Amino acid sequence: MNNIWQGRLDGEELLFHRIFQRVKEENNYDLVSPKDFVLHGFAVDEGVRRNKGRQGAKDAPDIIRKNMSNFPVIRPDFSLLDFGNITCEDGNLENTQNSLAKNVSKVLLKGGRSVVLGGGHEVTYAHYLGLKTAFPEQKIGIINIDAHFDNRQPENGVGASSGTGFWQIAQEGEIHSLHIGIQRNSNTLKLFDTAHQNGMKYILADELFFENLPSVYQRINDLLDSVDYLYLTICMDVFNASIAPGVSASAYNGIFADAAFMHFYRHILKSEKLMALDVAEVNPQFDIQERTARLAATLMNEWFMI
Repeated sequence: MNNIWQGRLDGEELLFHRIFQRVKEENNYDLVSPKDFVLHGFAVDEGVRRNKGRQGAKDAPDIIRKNMSNFPVIRPDFSLLDFGNITCEDGNLENTQNSLAKNVSKVLLKGGRSVVLGGGHEVTYAHYLGLKTAFPEQKIGIINIDAHFDNRQPENGVGASSGTGFWQIAQEGEIHSLHIGIQRNSNTLKLFDTAHQNGMKYILADELFFENLPSVYQRINDLLDSVDYLYLTICMDVFNASIAPGVSASAYNGIFADAAFMHFYRHILKSEKLMALDVAEVNPQFDIQERTARLAATLMNEWFMI
C-alpha cells in the first residue's frame, strides 16, 4: 500500500508534515493508542448490488486514500494507523459486516477513533455494530448525512443491502439517529412512515440553508445531549451531482458542500462524543476527475484538523 500513500515533501520536521508522512500501515490492534485515528477500507459493494445500485464502490477506498495523502498535518499529535481493506469476495455480506464490526470494536476499546472508507452504505450497520460491541451499555447516537433513510426492510431471499442499515439497527433496540439531507423524491411514504415509527429524526435537504442554521444546530445538539457516543456516516449521494458525480445513485438536486454545510459539519466534528466516521458510495467508475473521491477525502480530513 506504500504506493498509495504518497505526496510532496516540504521537510522532515513534524511542523511540515503531510498526511502520507504520518500514516503507519498496521495489523496489530494491540498497538492502537488512545486518540489514534485508525483506518479500515470497506472495499465492498455487495449491498449496492443487492439494492440494484450502480456497482463500483468497492474500488473507492484506495482512491480516497490517494486523495487524502497530500493534505497538510495541522495537529502535532496526529497519528493515522491504516489496517488495510476488508473485502467480500464470496458475496457473504453478513460475514463481512461482522468482520468490520469486530475490528472496529478492538479499535474503540483501545481508545482509538474509527475511520472507515467505503464501499457501499452497507458499511453503516457494520460500523454501528462495532460501536455497540465495544459499548453495549451505552447509548450510541448516529448522524447520517444522506439523501436516503436507508431503512428499507430486507427483501425475502436478498438479505441485507446498502438500503437496509437503519432497519437493521432498529431491530437491535431503540435507535438514536438524526438524518441530514433527506430528499422527498428519494424516499417513499413507506420509508418516511418507517422513520417516524422508529423515532428516526431528520432534516430535509430543503432545510439546509444559512438562515436556518440555528434550527439545524439545535437538532444536532438535541441528539448529542441524549447519547453517550456518536457515529457519523456520510453517503456521498447526498451531494449535488455536479460536485459528486461518482456515486452509486447520483442526485441532480443534492446539497452542496457550501458555507452552511461546513458550519454544521464542523460543529458535529468538534463533539468529544464522536468516535467513528465513515464515507460511503464513492463510485470511481462514474467519477469525473476524482471529484467525489476528493470531496470524501476532504470531509475526512476535516476531522483530522479539529
